Order: sequence, then structure tokens, then C-alpha cells
Amino acid sequence: MAPSARRGPYFCGIDAAMDVVAGKWKSLILWELHHYGTRRFAELRRGLPGVSEKMLVQHLREMEEDGLVHREVYREVPPKVEYSLTEHGVSLNAALASLGEWGTERMRRIGAEKVSVDVDSAERR
Repeated sequence: MAPSARRGPYFCGIDAAMDVVAGKWKSLILWELHHYGTRRFAELRRGLPGVSEKMLVQHLREMEEDGLVHREVYREVPPKVEYSLTEHGVSLNAALASLGEWGTERMRRIGAEKVSVDVDSAERR
């Protein structure tokens, strides 16, 4: 794994943490891998409606550089690649749990709609 280009300087711990999770899809990728475990690229893409292939590739590469995601390549035909959380990624998910609880409460308070993703039907596509 190559060293991350994001190395500060930082003003505080929140600045350093937000540098790693910045981007619309990174926290959702973390959630998806935590909730469903090891996933292939297409499974991740189906689980994150609206993400472009380019953006998903970019975020996964950055997350791999930052030590959050492990990319396992299987030498077979057709090529198989799986993504999973590293111990560092699991610990970041734990740190984000209270933020998720805050967001859930905010959704309830403002009456926001929760989008439901039907993963089973998405996986059959």
C-alpha cells in the first residue's frame, strides 16, 4: 500500500478525520462494507444508487491508500476483485456510529424521507 498523499498539517483531530472521509460516497462505502461484509465492485455499485463508476473507483482507491479498505484480487478468468474493511476501517465506522445516530434523529425531527435500497432485487440485475 502506497503512503497516503493526505498527511496534514491539520488543525485538530476532526480536521484529520474529515480529510479521510471527505467525499459524498466514502461514508456510505464504509456503511455498505460494514453492513454486508466483503463485496465485489458491482455489488457496491448496486448498493449505492447514484454513484458513478468513476467516483466509486476513485473513492475506493483513496480509501485503500488510507488503509480503510482492503482490495483482494483473485487471479482467475474473469478477474475477481473483492473489497472489505480493514481494522482501521472498522474503527472509523465505530467512530462514525454516533454521527449516524445524530443523523437518524435529525431525519426524524425534520420529517425527512429515508431512501430504501432493495439489495436483493438489485443483485439479481
